[in-house]
Amino acid sequence: MPTTGPHPNPGYIPRAASRRRRPAQPSRARTDLAQLAARLTPRDLWLIRMLHEHKVLTSHHITTLAFTGHRSATRRLRELYFMGVLDSFRPLRTRGSAPEHYTLGKAGAELLAAQAGVDLPATGWRKDNCARIAFSPTLEHTLGVNTLLTHLATHTTLPIWLSERSATRLWGDWVRPDGYAHTTAPDSSHLLPFFLEYDTGSYNLARLEAKLPGYAALAATTATRTPLLIHTAGARRESALRHRLADAADRLDLPVATSNTQLGTPTDPVWLPLNSSTTGRLTPPQLATHWPDISPALTDTSLLPVPASGRHAALPWHPTPPRPPTPGPA
Repeated sequence: MPTTGPHPNPGYIPRAASRRRRPAQPSRARTDLAQLAARLTPRDLWLIRMLHEHKVLTSHHITTLAFTGHRSATRRLRELYFMGVLDSFRPLRTRGSAPEHYTLGKAGAELLAAQAGVDLPATGWRKDNCARIAFSPTLEHTLGVNTLLTHLATHTTLPIWLSERSATRLWGDWVRPDGYAHTTAPDSSHLLPFFLEYDTGSYNLARLEAKLPGYAALAATTATRTPLLIHTAGARRESALRHRLADAADRLDLPVATSNTQLGTPTDPVWLPLNSSTTGRLTPPQLATHWPDISPALTDTSLLPVPASGRHAALPWHPTPPRPPTPGPA
């Protein structure tokens, strides 16, 4: 796995995390959003949207995506935390120490709501937001997805990077992938659009197999052909998964490739297509040429669903670029 995120087997202690304390504030104090907005940079606003989209990013993720050094990143993240824009926790580990994990804070959620002209509940933010993420049984899964896509964002051109929530909002009638992305290598013009299934090995293979008809139905309904990349927990798991899915993928005519955590980073030649005559693993650009008839499931963001109006309207959805507008040290 990439070195920009959590260890593949971080050894988190279930339901254990430490919280950083903020200075006590008077109970009557309220966030002055106009004053707060004046203190935020375009990169800060990007980070607010990223945390709303992807739930949690570690200090390593954020440094890699948006800063030139860990010290400058730590300083700015601490400032945003004390403004209430971000919240944070640090999972306890059986060995070593975890990096700081950042989530969206109340002031950040209020700013999103104000910009969209909706009430705070429309953002989905709750008072226990940070605790719910810190103690979630799917934390390792979420971090694994975000680590993989962080690596792609910093080593390839990645114009689109959608979370599970956004992908479900778009295609939930057919599939609920863990992510959706478009990527091209710096030295390649071949676009690889793909859905991502990130398998930690926590459930049986039949559950993954049962998802394939949904991807086939989406392709048939939308007249698109978007590959499915499945990242698994290890070599044995990948081998069992490939054996389980081969017949179904062939019958449904789905372009599927697999990889596992023991092979390296997602930009390396680690992806092996199902039901293929190729004998070696491929890089993402090689996958794009391996499947010459593929096409993206998302082509026009103007066709995205419009949220309902009124007090309980949903926050309007706009794709968040996986890199900030102005990366830098400040």
